[in-house]
Amino acid sequence: MRAYELMIIFKAETEESAVQTTINRLAEIAQADGGSLEKTDKWGVRRFAYEIKHQTEGFYVVLEFLAPNALSEIDRTLRLADGVIRHKFMRLPLGEAHKRGLAAATA
Repeated sequence: MRAYELMIIFKAETEESAVQTTINRLAEIAQADGGSLEKTDKWGVRRFAYEIKHQTEGFYVVLEFLAPNALSEIDRTLRLADGVIRHKFMRLPLGEAHKRGLAAATA
């Protein structure tokens, strides 16, 4: 199973409950595929260096998860979510995954 880091930027005015609902939905998708959501780090509202989709600030959330094949469904869910401005996946290298305690990750 591969380890991934996912950064999501929500609109700044998005309520905390809506953010948590989206995170829970992503966790369900990963679990349905045999993976798991390992860590959630909410950074809060941050100012952008430049305007993105007519927004000057956003609510940042970083997730670490394990998933064999769920990326397309997670990507689709985030593209359809109204409050999401932008998201970015990063596959963690094996060494970094082990360092972060995602020991189940394999190449």
